[in-house]
Amino acid sequence: MRSPVACAVAACTLAAGAPGAGRGTDLKTTGKPRLPPLLRFEDGRPVRTRKDLAERQAEIRALMTRHYIGRFPAKTPGLLAARVTARTHPADGSTRQRVRLTFDTPNRIGFEIRVWTPKRRGPHPVLLLAPRAYQLPWAHDALKRGYLVCLYPGVEHMAPDDEFGEYKRVWQRFRREYPGATWTELSGKAWLASRALDYVLGPESGLDTVDGQVAIIGHSRYGKQSLIAAAFDPRITAVVARSPGSPASCPYRFTSRETFAETPADFPDPWFLKSLHGYDGREHELPGDAHYWYALIAPRPCLIHTAHHDGCEPTFAVEQAYLEGRRIYRFLKKPRNLRVLYRTGQHNPTTAQHRRQNLDWFDLAFERGKAASSSFPEELIHQFDWKAWRKGLSKNDRTPPPASQGVRSRILWTLGRSPANIEWDGQYTFLSAGESKMMTHDRWAIPNTERIPASFGENVRGNVYYNPRVKKPAPAVIWLHPYSYHSGYNEGYGVQKTTIYHRLARAGYVVLCFDQCGFGLRLLEGRNFYGQYPKWSRLGRMVHDVHAAVDFLVDGEGQAKRRLPAIRKDRIFLLGYALGGMTGLYAAALDERVAGVACFSGFTPLRTNTDNKVTGGNRRWWELHALQPLLGLYHGREAEIPYDFDDVLSLIAPRQCLLVAPTRDRFADHDEVVACVNRAKNAWRQAGRTENLTLAVPNDISRFQTAQQDRFLEWLWGVRR
Repeated sequence: MRSPVACAVAACTLAAGAPGAGRGTDLKTTGKPRLPPLLRFEDGRPVRTRKDLAERQAEIRALMTRHYIGRFPAKTPGLLAARVTARTHPADGSTRQRVRLTFDTPNRIGFEIRVWTPKRRGPHPVLLLAPRAYQLPWAHDALKRGYLVCLYPGVEHMAPDDEFGEYKRVWQRFRREYPGATWTELSGKAWLASRALDYVLGPESGLDTVDGQVAIIGHSRYGKQSLIAAAFDPRITAVVARSPGSPASCPYRFTSRETFAETPADFPDPWFLKSLHGYDGREHELPGDAHYWYALIAPRPCLIHTAHHDGCEPTFAVEQAYLEGRRIYRFLKKPRNLRVLYRTGQHNPTTAQHRRQNLDWFDLAFERGKAASSSFPEELIHQFDWKAWRKGLSKNDRTPPPASQGVRSRILWTLGRSPANIEWDGQYTFLSAGESKMMTHDRWAIPNTERIPASFGENVRGNVYYNPRVKKPAPAVIWLHPYSYHSGYNEGYGVQKTTIYHRLARAGYVVLCFDQCGFGLRLLEGRNFYGQYPKWSRLGRMVHDVHAAVDFLVDGEGQAKRRLPAIRKDRIFLLGYALGGMTGLYAAALDERVAGVACFSGFTPLRTNTDNKVTGGNRRWWELHALQPLLGLYHGREAEIPYDFDDVLSLIAPRQCLLVAPTRDRFADHDEVVACVNRAKNAWRQAGRTENLTLAVPNDISRFQTAQQDRFLEWLWGVRR
């Protein structure tokens, strides 16, 4: 009997132990997995002097206009006229003007701005912002602090037609004036902020402003816009970008599909150049990346205000950009002028406390009020000092078990020594309705699926999804997410129909989902993991939690908020993508209760994964993500690592195993993956079960969307019996 999704996967290359398919781009030799250094020219020359830096900034400016935001008009039009069309004096004592500006464009067009001047005498610092409803509270608060506020026509095209409806169409009129410019919506509106500033700072305005004190602020897409404006207008001397996402605070190299975050395929075309779409799945080949904005803004004060669970920007990506940006601020001897400010919660809302913090940043930049630098300490979540960690190891800790003890013992050694007791008060708790709403666990729900909060292991909180119409015991699937630091097990950007756990539940499976250590609602567990467990590893903890999840499904070790549906305890499957795929392979290899495992884009062989590969090498696991630090002992001599993934796979044999290795996965050497699977195939052959090992090699990038979900459902339909 054919499954309901059989036709949907017919185009996917599938064979038991299939050889590799066409490679497309040579991922062995092209691209940069790490962020291109700011203090190094594109040709590799180092930046040594201020003169060098000016040349490097010019190079970066040209790159960003060519590849990201387009070219501005060759000549900036002068301000021809400014006419006050309305003036009011509200009860707060401020003066609020509507001013019509006309510029020396081919057709002498212009636009309106609004200028709010505080009651107190000047001179005043200036705050620029686009007047969306959710941004206006910043304007009111700044006015109370003595800022002159300028509302410029930077409202984006999808905004509603409210009091500022005209403001969202101005950029299109100016685009028509300059058909030779290739600017995008965001760069066009950033340019309009500068044209508004021409008036505010010019003598014709009569406004009493403080020299060198101009701030700009924006949330989300307006955060992107604010960074662009500051990058290209040195008169803007301080910026706050709140949750600006990619490519602003977040480099695309760290928000690819493996993070369930914003990729080059996701942004609306008017914001950035359409040509960026072509880098989806090959972000490592991008000329520059989002951190280049910092090189153009430095050394002016720049604050990135982000949330732990912001759907638009994983904290890991934010920090990678910050760490590289910090180099240029240190070079200019202004290290405190660049900061990341974390807040709890999601992308929205903007609270009064948030606004106070944002305006305190401007006060600090302008040396006014009571703002103190101590309010903006450097806070890092993902920084791992591998060298310091290594100093804590004894010689015995650094010595793997002898080969005579078997490969299993060597794998366990690299996962670290689990502690006798894991910190836990012994109480099971459940995800609250508020937490699941914040993490959007039900955002893409479909009919015939229900969710039950559950807890297992050392109070690992998750959700069980199922179809209430299914009355017979059902196979169970444990879903293991990728490098989605911000969203945990929930799928964010790139969702095409619905999430995998809802689809599986509707299809009649019981699905257990939870955030892995250091991700989602467990984000901060990763920050001091090695302070608590210096001899263990985060990957070891993740595998431990999968074992506990199996204990829960098989033996009931844990609690659920209400009675669980009936489960076939002999049919427990693991499904993982990227990080989750790797975790699933290790967990299945070490737990024979697992009936089968499906791994999508989950590994590349260790012994050939050297630093010269665009995968990033094994450093990605032992240092960058701090998952398996003991692998760092083999840096530069990877061939001596005491096991490889063919050994891991062999421990899974002869059970069911689906491996999906896209030919254009930039985090894997495809030829090496295929060779590794072919070596492992012997373990299934010896058991007479070669049909239980399936390798799919689609000509695709690394992703987990509808087609990949179909692939898993098809495989699971065939092995569930």
